[in-house]
Amino acid sequence: MARPNRSPEIQAALLQAVSTHPRDLVGMVAAQLGLSTARIGTEVRALVAGGYLLKQGTTRPTYALGPNRRFERRFRRVGLAEDTVWFEHLMPLLDDLPRNVLDIAHYGVTEMVNNAVDHSDAESVLVRMERRDAQLWLEVADDGIGIFRKITRALGLPDERLALLELSKGKLTTDPARHSGEGIFFTSRVFDVFRIASGGLVFDHDADFDDDVLVDADEVAGGTHVEMRIATDSPRTLKDVFDQYSSGPDEYSFARTIVPVRLAKVGDENLISRSQAKRLLQRVDRFRCVVLDFSDVTSIGQAFADEIFRVFANAHPEVELVAVHAAPEVQQMIRRAEVLRDEQRRQPPLLE
Repeated sequence: MARPNRSPEIQAALLQAVSTHPRDLVGMVAAQLGLSTARIGTEVRALVAGGYLLKQGTTRPTYALGPNRRFERRFRRVGLAEDTVWFEHLMPLLDDLPRNVLDIAHYGVTEMVNNAVDHSDAESVLVRMERRDAQLWLEVADDGIGIFRKITRALGLPDERLALLELSKGKLTTDPARHSGEGIFFTSRVFDVFRIASGGLVFDHDADFDDDVLVDADEVAGGTHVEMRIATDSPRTLKDVFDQYSSGPDEYSFARTIVPVRLAKVGDENLISRSQAKRLLQRVDRFRCVVLDFSDVTSIGQAFADEIFRVFANAHPEVELVAVHAAPEVQQMIRRAEVLRDEQRRQPPLLE
């Protein structure tokens, strides 16, 4: 029977202990893990070579954290607290980052670990961190039910691909008593790159592009795997992102969302029916302003447009609907529905 690879565990212990045990690092970690000093020394040399540890002296060397940082550990889900993962394991390795980047990392890790603990039904949660080449990578993975499957079942969606549409809107949670549903949405917006892989589907958000992307993965992965990346010199702040989706400069509610209309399609279908429009509009009445992004949508049906821009608009006058990136043919259908809506609003009520 092959022995388990303990290198990640040993290296994580060394990187965590070096700040408080710079002179007796090898002996302390050897005693902590019940391993020989020779075994620990092998991992120390690997970390020094990779720039994760700095070594001074030869006879009685002193160690310090290097410019690169690394962490990997698998936790039991039951009883796991997201603040423990951050404050005990990750923050000591990252506390020299600029404050805005440290806050973003803190937010992303704790939100994603909390989601795994509360929603995944997993046995374990894997947390990884890599910092090098002016980039910070963070990963949170579990072996549970899978996020797209969970959303699909909770909302009664006909296809797991439609879970991306719901994630893109925000305010999505399968446990509203304990969660606001804002964590995944805002985490995807504060990082340069945010990626969720689950059940053969991949949800990607890149800060350099406007669109959320859903692709089929070559391999069907169990559970949920979240990757987050940000430049260590990024000027972005949490406040910048929250303000972008707030209801105003003096308010802090999550009142504005951008909905990629193309994600309402399943496969190669065209957006024609009222049922497709209702699918697109699910839960958007929770926002004050809904920006409908028609990028990559070349045409829509009359019933689809009417359901959104006349029926829904009349039923929810408090919700502002804004269409952007609409092709001329799409604009015509939208305008036709808006004209009918306006005519309907001008008609005097019927006498009883």
